[in-house]
Amino acid sequence: MTLIKTRQNRPFRSRLLATAALLFQVGALAQGQPQNLPTVTLKSGMHNIVAQVAKTPEQRSTGLMYRQQMPAHEGMIFIFDSPATQCFWMRNTLIPLSAAFLADDGSIVNIEEMAPLKDDSHCSKKPVRYVLEMNKGWFAKLGLKAGDKLSGPLFAR
Repeated sequence: MTLIKTRQNRPFRSRLLATAALLFQVGALAQGQPQNLPTVTLKSGMHNIVAQVAKTPEQRSTGLMYRQQMPAHEGMIFIFDSPATQCFWMRNTLIPLSAAFLADDGSIVNIEEMAPLKDDSHCSKKPVRYVLEMNKGWFAKLGLKAGDKLSGPLFAR
């Protein structure tokens, strides 16, 4: 396309270029930026966990990708529609994580340690609806293991 340089076309051309630049930036953000989701507070004894809630397929597939760091008391909880064997990997995830696979009542089924940028599968040992990802070693630091229970508004009592 050839633009004729006249006074009438300059505003249009400027708007066109500005729109193209904006669309490029939006596309770049969607491709490689961490998501920021609503949170829920969970508890392990006296410790609070502020967990972003990933409940749609799109939110779950992005998860904690592209984050450079995460505060010690924060994480992400993945909620699935029904219990199933859940498997996670670390593609595009820059920080090491621990994943706790949780039963409907908040009981820890198993915990998996996951290295950044790996495609290895880390799976629940039985069907679960919830998976909580925290910084690597977080559960061990608190002495949490399979059979221990988290509490919060998501879990059946």
